[in-house]
Amino acid sequence: MSPTEPEGIRRQSTTRRRRTVRLRTLLIWLAVVPTVAMGTQVTVTAQRLLAQSEKLRSDVAAAEQVGAPLYTLMVDMQAERTATAARWAGSDNSEGELRVRREATDLAAAEFRRLAVDPSRSFSEVTRQLEKLAEYRQRADARSGAADSTLAYYSEVIGKVIQVYQQEFSHAEDAELAQASRPVVSMLQATEMLAREDTVLALAGPSGELTFVGYDQFVSALGAQRYLHEALIVPHLTARDQRFYERVVGSADWQTKTRIESAVLSGHKDIVTGIRLPAEVGGWSSAHANFSVQMTTLNIDLARSVLARGEAKAGELQTEVAWLIGGSAGGLLAVVVVVFFTTRSVLRRLNDLHERTVTVAEETLPDVVARLQRGQSVDPDALPAVTGDRDEVGRISDAFARAVEVSVDGHRRLAAERHGFGLFASGIASRTGNLVSRQLSLTEDLQDTFGHDEALLAELMRADQLTVGMRRQIENLLILAGGEVPDPHTEPMRVADLLREAAAEVEDFRRIERQALDETSVEPSAISQISHLLAELLDNATRFSPPKSKVVIRAELVTDGLSVEIEDRGPRVSPERYEEMNGRLHEAPPYSVLAQNAHRLGLFVVGHLADQLGATVTLRRSVYGGTSAVVILPRQLLVASDPQAPREIEPQPRVLELLPAPTRAPAASVSSEPAVREAAAEPAPATEPAPEPEPVVHTSAGLPSRRAKAPVAVATAVSAPAPALVPVPVPAARPALPERVPQTHIAEQLREPRAQESVVRPDTATPEEVADAWADYEQGTQTVEEELRRDQP
Repeated sequence: MSPTEPEGIRRQSTTRRRRTVRLRTLLIWLAVVPTVAMGTQVTVTAQRLLAQSEKLRSDVAAAEQVGAPLYTLMVDMQAERTATAARWAGSDNSEGELRVRREATDLAAAEFRRLAVDPSRSFSEVTRQLEKLAEYRQRADARSGAADSTLAYYSEVIGKVIQVYQQEFSHAEDAELAQASRPVVSMLQATEMLAREDTVLALAGPSGELTFVGYDQFVSALGAQRYLHEALIVPHLTARDQRFYERVVGSADWQTKTRIESAVLSGHKDIVTGIRLPAEVGGWSSAHANFSVQMTTLNIDLARSVLARGEAKAGELQTEVAWLIGGSAGGLLAVVVVVFFTTRSVLRRLNDLHERTVTVAEETLPDVVARLQRGQSVDPDALPAVTGDRDEVGRISDAFARAVEVSVDGHRRLAAERHGFGLFASGIASRTGNLVSRQLSLTEDLQDTFGHDEALLAELMRADQLTVGMRRQIENLLILAGGEVPDPHTEPMRVADLLREAAAEVEDFRRIERQALDETSVEPSAISQISHLLAELLDNATRFSPPKSKVVIRAELVTDGLSVEIEDRGPRVSPERYEEMNGRLHEAPPYSVLAQNAHRLGLFVVGHLADQLGATVTLRRSVYGGTSAVVILPRQLLVASDPQAPREIEPQPRVLELLPAPTRAPAASVSSEPAVREAAAEPAPATEPAPEPEPVVHTSAGLPSRRAKAPVAVATAVSAPAPALVPVPVPAARPALPERVPQTHIAEQLREPRAQESVVRPDTATPEEVADAWADYEQGTQTVEEELRRDQP
């Protein structure tokens, strides 16, 4: 069989596709990243607030535990400092007062050391300073050194105590608590300044004289305490504390204190050793004892107020943390829910779009294209429409709808062009077929006119055979253009006659050996198509097999219908090529493939005919090394033949005879020159009447057909002056078919009987002619092998 060229090898792309992230993953990450960031921020904030709350509670606990002993220590140290100054100045009863004050200081220091065990706080500075207390007491008792250095030690310890309050209990990390604790520290500092004033005045002693250094210390302490009260205490007191403060500063003792301070500043007298205090200084001790108690009470109230605020603030921070965690958890849950339903909605819409797209791409669009190719109308509602949605999924759907619309319009134009091309090709084929039919008629007339010239008659018959092949090629064009083979048959045809008609279409018909059963016939509507299909396969087999070899065609009934097998002795074909050719036979190829294989259209024609008939054609390797084509015709194309009808069994190849000129069939139009000679030598019986000319049968395109309406049988030759058809007895159930009578169209000069040669002529071929014939065979075989090599991909 004829190998065909490959359609081309699809090159696999070597470019690696970039790995894309799924949309579901992107949406999840879009939710996870903000959620994690928000959770991290909430965690950090909660930890900071919890740490602040814990610090506040720790400060409140430390202030409640250590603050009171520390404040007591400060007050006792201030009192001991004043008593030490009085003892140094030689005041009356100063020794007993100093002893009492020292005992009180020792008790306060011992309590402070017992409670101040937290190494993380700045209590150690006070503890280290207290370790020097005994040394400075000894100096005071011995009046060793200057009094200012001894009194400065007490001031330094008291300063460390105030510094502890400022560092540990000021709550600098919280603005509100820092604002509330500022008056407490300022009050401690102001109390210290008043205590220093008291110490300086006590150092004056009974003489009422101060050194210039002592006077400067008094003036500095007075200025500091007035600044602290006016600038740092009064503006920051609450309404309740401010009312208490006003009662204190409005008391008689405070007024006395103020008057004495003013008198010291303006009423002192300068002496050689320093200054002399005014007489009003004598009322300082009693007034200081009274208003200092009130100021201590105010300090304790301010400290407790700060502690209460710290405790409340710690509770607020914990509540804020709880609300923050609860609100954040609710927000995160809301985010998760929103992301879940948003992702679900988006993915559902995208999945619906994907399903619609796949349905349109795999079902709707192929069906629409198939309908357009068949020339049928398309329902616009079956195609996706543009909805005009403004969201992203809607725009994608509209874009796909527009793409489908453009594709359908393109296929519609292509189908219209193909339909127009089919009409054009059908018109060209019809006109060319008319010319071919006229040429066949002219050839028949020439055969009738010049039949006495055997050489000319043989050439005319060869021309007739070539014209029949030309008509088959025109019918191929009709088939490939979407048309149908003209079928003039109205009666079933026996399989043997069908094989004969198919073989008559082939130029080298002498090499075809037919083997068929006559019990089966073929439906009239399928005769022409089956005959054309078999003729294409037979022509392919004869052209691609050695010139002297036989091509066998056999038909037999099988389970699925009628099996027709064509076997040749052609060159070997690879299994891959058989698979490729069978693929083209089982599926009608597009015009692009036809264009690439325009010089090998036989298989495409066979595939189209098999598709129209519902038959299957399979090519495979023959046991003889060539190719075997198996055609399975379905049972609905077959009818049972009458067993009493004339039968013709031809196990050997036969020569086809001529039919009457007006209705000559292809099987009758091809005959060999030896057959003509044999027919001319046989006398025809004179008793058979001349046949009546049959009417010319026209095709659906208006062309005269060369095929007979029914198969013909060969009859014996008679010698008569005019052509005649001999009626043959047939059963009553079916009319008799006209049979051919040899020599009915031979010229008068050829009808004379001639003695047959009794001696068999020897083969006159010379060795040179045999060598030439063998060289032609080898050259044909090499040509076929070269074509096969070119067809290999």
